[in-house]
Amino acid sequence: MTADGTPLIGLMLGDACGIGPEVAAKAMASGAVGDRARVAVVGDVRVLEQGMRDANLRCDYDVYETLDEVTWPRRTVPVVDLGNLDPDRIERGKVSPESGRVCGETLKHMIGLAAAGTLDIICYASLNKAALHRGGWRFPDEAHMFADFTGHDGLFGEMNVIPEFSTFRVTSHVALRDVPDLITPNRLATIVRLAARTLRSMGKQPPRLGVAALNPHAGEQGLFGDEEIRIISPAIERLQAEGIHVAGPIPSDTVFMRAKRGEFDGVVMMYHDQGQIATKLLGFGKGVTVHVGLPVTLTTPAHGTAFDIVGQGIADSGGLEYALRLAARLAIRTAPGA
Repeated sequence: MTADGTPLIGLMLGDACGIGPEVAAKAMASGAVGDRARVAVVGDVRVLEQGMRDANLRCDYDVYETLDEVTWPRRTVPVVDLGNLDPDRIERGKVSPESGRVCGETLKHMIGLAAAGTLDIICYASLNKAALHRGGWRFPDEAHMFADFTGHDGLFGEMNVIPEFSTFRVTSHVALRDVPDLITPNRLATIVRLAARTLRSMGKQPPRLGVAALNPHAGEQGLFGDEEIRIISPAIERLQAEGIHVAGPIPSDTVFMRAKRGEFDGVVMMYHDQGQIATKLLGFGKGVTVHVGLPVTLTTPAHGTAFDIVGQGIADSGGLEYALRLAARLAIRTAPGA
């Protein structure tokens, strides 16, 4: 929290080879979070300047070496300049190991600030997985990298949020052939509990959850697979006995329609694309990914780095603005005494 009791969001500019700096500049200029939270940029001020040139706008900011030097409230955006990436030395619109390396370093630094209580929550513009990997951060995805940075060895997950509903994954970045073996009663139950807890922190009282089936037609009573009978249904019954408002297993060709109608606040899906197709169809450009279950919460737009439109000034900042607003909401609701 800042000295005036307002949550502090750390904003990371994303991969400098993509549209991250541009949408960050636009989001800053939009005043997305209003007075609900304060925003401080952590990164290289030269990358921010590049983003403002791309966006064809100026944001008033002041440069600091550490967040401890910043006073609140203020009229300008504070930028903690790490001086760790000269954008003129990398080729934009392409995967850059240097940019990937710096993205990981910057986020590791910010997670350290959050763990120390200096930042309340982190919001980052889009990263590139290939760049991170080539830059030395050899993790399956950002979530595993963040778990490593925080020393977290428990279960964690990703929540995708669109205005209509949120989704949670039992499995994520794994081969489709591996999914059935990874769906266990304990893993499913843990994800449902995490989903319910996260939705409560977003103000859903009580949160209503639908669980997607793994197989077509929810297995058609074992005709197309028996995971629903052996694993999913018994786990859901135990969760219902705990008082969690959860229904399923529901065929994935209907569960998202029911959520869109308002029947569920969240959908627990069995594998990555089962829910990503639905959320991107309904909310591309406004969807947000939230990393949950970790000691530090992070939000980010659900879209990618869009190398094909870098430098054209046409990138839509709506996703990052929504990610900032959601970060403010989560930080306020999870603050001590909230």
